[in-house]
Amino acid sequence: AYFPFTTRIIKLPLRTENIEITVDLPSKEGLTIRADISILYRLEPESVAKVFEEVGLNYEQTLILPIFRSAASDVSARFFAKDMHSGERASIENEIRDLMTERMQGRGLEIEAVLMKSIRLPDGLSRAIEDKLEAEQRAQQMQFILDRERQEAQRKKVEAEGVRDAQMIITEGLNPMIIQFKSIEAFQKLAESDNTKIIITDGKTPMLIE
Repeated sequence: AYFPFTTRIIKLPLRTENIEITVDLPSKEGLTIRADISILYRLEPESVAKVFEEVGLNYEQTLILPIFRSAASDVSARFFAKDMHSGERASIENEIRDLMTERMQGRGLEIEAVLMKSIRLPDGLSRAIEDKLEAEQRAQQMQFILDRERQEAQRKKVEAEGVRDAQMIITEGLNPMIIQFKSIEAFQKLAESDNTKIIITDGKTPMLIE
C-alpha cells in the first residue's frame, strides 16, 4: 500500500563520486607527508538498499573515509618519503585502492581509484630530492655527450681505416709494369710537342719517340 504521508523517497547517486581530502601520511623512515588525495567511488546499484539500511546516507564519513585513512597509513608506512614523490606514486595509489576494496568487501561500495594529486614533503627532504634529480639529469646528459663523442671517434676511425685501405690498394696496384707504361705515355706526349725538350731518364725506360 502507498501512504503519501508516511512514504519517503530517497535518491542516491549511482554515478562515480569524488571525495577530496588532505591527510598526513607516515613514511617508512618516520616522516610525516601531507598529501591531497581524491577517492573515486560509486554505489553498486544492486546494493543501494543494503547500504542505506546498514550504513545510512552518510556512508562517506561513516564507512569510506575511516577505511581510507587506515589503508592509506598502512600502505604509506611501507614506502620511503621520496617514493611518494617519484614513479612509485602509482604503486602506492593502487595498493591503497586494493586494500580499501578488500576491507569494504560486501559493503555495496566500489572504490574505482585513489589519486595522490599533490605531495608536500618536509623542506629539507624536498630540497635533497630536487638536488638528487638535478644531479641525475646532469649525469644522464654527460653520459649522452660521452656516448656521442665515442660514436664520433668510432666513425672517424672507420673513415681513416677506409682511406688507408684505399691508399694501400692504389699503392699495391702501381706495379713496375704500370709505372713503366705511364712513363712511356708521358714521354710520348712530350715528343709530340713543338717545343725544345730535354728528357733525362734512368736508362731503363724505353723511349718510343718518333
